[in-house]
Amino acid sequence: MARQLHLNLFINSRGHHEASWRHPNSTPRVMTDIRYYQELAQKAEAGLFDSIFLADQLALADDIASAARTWLEPITALGALAVSTSHIGLIATASTTYTEPFNLARQFASLDHISGGRIGWNIVTSWMATAARNFGGTGQVSHADRYDRGEEFMQVVRALWDSWADDAILDDRDGGRYGRPDRIRPINHEGAHYRVAGPLNVPRSPQGRPVLVQAGSSDTGRAFAARHAEAVFTAHMEKATAQEFYADLKARVVAAGRRADQALILPGLSPMIASTEAEAQRLTRELNELTDPEVGRKRLSARFGGHDFSHLPLDKPLRPEDFPKSDAHEAARSRTEVIIGLVRREQPTLRQLLASLAGARGHFTFAGTPEQVADLMSEWFSDGAADGFNVMPPILPWMLDVFVAEVVPLLQRRGLFRTAYEGSTLRAHYGLDRPSVMR
Repeated sequence: MARQLHLNLFINSRGHHEASWRHPNSTPRVMTDIRYYQELAQKAEAGLFDSIFLADQLALADDIASAARTWLEPITALGALAVSTSHIGLIATASTTYTEPFNLARQFASLDHISGGRIGWNIVTSWMATAARNFGGTGQVSHADRYDRGEEFMQVVRALWDSWADDAILDDRDGGRYGRPDRIRPINHEGAHYRVAGPLNVPRSPQGRPVLVQAGSSDTGRAFAARHAEAVFTAHMEKATAQEFYADLKARVVAAGRRADQALILPGLSPMIASTEAEAQRLTRELNELTDPEVGRKRLSARFGGHDFSHLPLDKPLRPEDFPKSDAHEAARSRTEVIIGLVRREQPTLRQLLASLAGARGHFTFAGTPEQVADLMSEWFSDGAADGFNVMPPILPWMLDVFVAEVVPLLQRRGLFRTAYEGSTLRAHYGLDRPSVMR
């Protein structure tokens, strides 16, 4: 079968543009109404998307006066989405920094059973100082410590998910035998950060274990992804950097002893779509005019570990020297490197940079016709920049509706996207192997 695109819908607020909540075409529903997420998931399923994704943040941001966010805790929300959809994969974020491995393994195994094998876990290592203060800490956990803890966390949850054999449950009513204790084993993990006896108290799930998703693009993050990730969400503002990332990560996956096709790379794409390119650009300008530059300045500061950008004028061209070095803070380095790369290439003013980031926080934004969007996706896919896309509509549900109605049929006619679901699990949608377990 010819290689085909994979599409994930990233659900965020009323859209990925920071001013989307103010736009008249965004949802009128409040951000705590589960029906909003259910409706979006059903729309994406009607469009035959592989999956949807819910991000998470472990502290209240200080821009509550002028920003709307996704408020529901994502693991809980997936339970509601699992019973309101039937095919689409469901991915939620959970932190290795502030979660216990046993609890997380139970939650995601249970969700995989509830959904019939459609669950994925977006693995994050939390960097925000405000999150640390909510979990008993006083400051940010260092970049190295986050990944060191995350590596051991992965060892534990994998062992817990594999602590049950597929045939451990007999449910033999006539013979009086329910389970096979010899097919369930403890893990007896003792490490630097965790001591976990196991086994898990949830049977092996339909997929064996949830699909593992990751989004770190720093050197440490790439090494982590090469060992563990089965899908990688990544941010690039140009095709050339996406190609470099794609080639590097695929090589690392192979070096780690895995097949290259067992780690899908899905760059973020936030398309504003209209019948003409001029109209799409007009809609983008209209949305940008609803933004508050000072909100953007605060978000930029948070991206750089709280660095103070208040002295920078809005209309003076920026230089890389205006930003702290990536090793001078403990924030998400992959995204800060994307921002500095943009500044180095284009020398935007602060106002222009904030407008660019307002669209999708450092992901690729594009304004054009359905044909132009399909052309762009086809080009990145064929030129070694992507296995598919993490679709991030700037306004929800409006731009998702346009994408499903106008772009998906173009991709299907080109033979690049499915015309029906052929499998029932997220692993099947992504073309991933089911992990083996004890014999």
